[in-house]
Amino acid sequence: MNPKVDFFFDKAGKWQAAYEQLRTIVLDCGLTEELKWGVPCYTFQDNNILLIHGFKEYCALLFHKGVLLNDTEGILIQQTENVQSARQIRFTDVKEIREQEAILKAYIFEAIEVEKAGLKVELKKTKEFNMPEEFQQKLDENPELKAAFEALTPGRQRGYLLYFSQPKQSKTRLARVEKYWDQILDGMGLND
Repeated sequence: MNPKVDFFFDKAGKWQAAYEQLRTIVLDCGLTEELKWGVPCYTFQDNNILLIHGFKEYCALLFHKGVLLNDTEGILIQQTENVQSARQIRFTDVKEIREQEAILKAYIFEAIEVEKAGLKVELKKTKEFNMPEEFQQKLDENPELKAAFEALTPGRQRGYLLYFSQPKQSKTRLARVEKYWDQILDGMGLND
């Protein structure tokens, strides 16, 4: 147990008993407990394997390379259509966790083996993401904007493409492009 992570387990909340049970199971698998992104993250040889996190309706174990796991029990969930690598196992009560302890350990040990084998998730390239027509038009009209966008890291480019593509209405997509125009020119990502 890492004392830096204790605050996560000590704060009162809906999922505290579930978090404690998950922590016990994960630590029993020999992983190193760290604090990353404000939540307990468990690593093997400095590589992220999984984390524990909670939401309004459920708490979860999130496997960083979950897409590479066999998922023999059919319990891994892709959070959203845009999540390429990570997969969750969700819980709504402690009893559910206790009943699945052996299964959870099997998934954790498989995730460790994936890491030991050096397996990598083949992520979609930025050019494979949808380019909203409104944004493409602005890039074509403004070489400075196009150069600034192309200079962004692939992750920042994907962030903008996903965000600009979400609205159904063209005027909303265009408004989003215009709102973040200066931020792109400044070399910043959507959430910088």
